[in-house]
Amino acid sequence: MKSFLFCAFLAGMVLLQSCNAVEAIFKAGMWWAFFLVGIVFLGIFLLLRRK
Repeated sequence: MKSFLFCAFLAGMVLLQSCNAVEAIFKAGMWWAFFLVGIVFLGIFLLLRRK
């Protein structure tokens, strides 16, 4: 029984670590998307301002 609990604990730790990694990837992607959207809006603004 103790070995089962230990294995369950290790599996939980591995799953939580992978969730943290996925969370970090999505947060980085979110900021990258904000940056790209800002660049697109800036480009549109500059094109409209030119005319």
